[in-house]
Amino acid sequence: MNALASPRGKASHTKRIAGALILGLGMVGGFQAPAMARGPESVADIASELLDSVVNVSTSQTVTGSRSTPAPQLPDGSPFQDFFDEFFNQKQDNGQPRPRRVQSLGSGFVIDSSGIIVTNNHVIEGADEITANFADGTKLTATLIGHDEKTDLAVLKVNPEKPLKALKFGDSDKLRVGDWVMAIGNPFGLGGTVTVGIVSARNRDINSGPYDNFIQTDASINRGNSGGPLFNMDGEIIGINTAIISPTGGSIGIGFAIPSSTAINVIDQLRQYGETRRGWLGVRIQEVTDDIAESLAMKDASGALVAGVTDAGPAAEAGIEPGDVILKFDGKPVAAMHELPRLVADEPVGKEVEVLVLRKGKEQSIKVKLGRLEEAETVAAVTDQPPEDQPAEPAPVSGPLGLSLADLSPTLRSQFGIKDEVKGVVVTDVADGSPAADKRLQPGDVILEISQEPVKSPDDVAARIEQLKTDGRKSALLLLANKDGDLRFVAVTIGD
Repeated sequence: MNALASPRGKASHTKRIAGALILGLGMVGGFQAPAMARGPESVADIASELLDSVVNVSTSQTVTGSRSTPAPQLPDGSPFQDFFDEFFNQKQDNGQPRPRRVQSLGSGFVIDSSGIIVTNNHVIEGADEITANFADGTKLTATLIGHDEKTDLAVLKVNPEKPLKALKFGDSDKLRVGDWVMAIGNPFGLGGTVTVGIVSARNRDINSGPYDNFIQTDASINRGNSGGPLFNMDGEIIGINTAIISPTGGSIGIGFAIPSSTAINVIDQLRQYGETRRGWLGVRIQEVTDDIAESLAMKDASGALVAGVTDAGPAAEAGIEPGDVILKFDGKPVAAMHELPRLVADEPVGKEVEVLVLRKGKEQSIKVKLGRLEEAETVAAVTDQPPEDQPAEPAPVSGPLGLSLADLSPTLRSQFGIKDEVKGVVVTDVADGSPAADKRLQPGDVILEISQEPVKSPDDVAARIEQLKTDGRKSALLLLANKDGDLRFVAVTIGD
């Protein structure tokens, strides 16, 4: 299985990227390839201008805990016994493991001549000491201005004796697949390493966070390259190297960089506030699959389906409802679900934006004043165990889609642990191999709507399914609630 890692010089969290470039492609089948197809003749002039602004970031931190490596078995009376006992079983007088220093390496780059440096958050995470090592041998102690886990960015400050040479950001939105790019970093502690490759893909979602929008490149990046810059051929920063896919920990030419279009706003906020201040819409969303698109009579599977709306949040106050499909946000198309969080986060808190939604087959424009995304996460204790004393279950009604359904009575609420505020038709059983079983419906799920029409009884469910059959629909969009009231949409195939 491929591993997603970060190219930092720390075994527990390493990200790498790799690739190879063959320059000077000659005659192919009697055809002389254009000069740009053969790649740049040299990047020496560009590299020489940039090398002094790329730094090695070294960190150290104190950790406590026993070593995971067991001590070797030595013969009785071995002269090395005392040495290994001290090395592998470092205990204080109170029996607790002695603190030890752990070091790691990464990369970074100067964006302000006064001493502002950008790197990855995971490079400096948990560090007690941070040092920026420059190409001329200068070592400066760095302090942390701010960091952001969601985009894996951090901003540092050093105090140089003279102004530093700062790099400039370029526009990553202008990148095209196949464009040449250059990386400079500190792979395996080898500072000032230059590699060249191309943009392999754009807008990659690698499931590393809510704002994934990575540039994929085959420019060679390895352990220690984390936080280093990715340049275009004009010497502008268009990405910050942060992750690779690798089955063995070695470089295989699949690496990812945070695009400058994402990084610039985050870096500005970290410099100004020491933290991020992102826009907040207040919705829970899910992907619009082909089945869901068909059930909503949509031509294409695009947009973000609203599965839930936060009470008293910006979306709720503006009138956005579960079942709405967000097609555009502030004039920008939402081609896929994962694009919406990034679009919202990039907007300033308090801004009024226009949101275009599809509601029951009709487009509707809604104006929303964005709130501020709260960083704190609320963790609720959830138990999957039903009460010990379960009242007798009333006879269920055999329904469509392979479901057995019943009115949501106090008896069934108690049996499945369903909260009082949840209203609808409860699923009491799911037939094996049925369309509902294929979509992982389970007893205790509560059906609130079918294809955006509310249902209150098993008869309502059956009637709604029959109407969809008459209308020629191939699937039914179910709005389901779990026992705690959390909502989700599921498109279930309608059988004959």
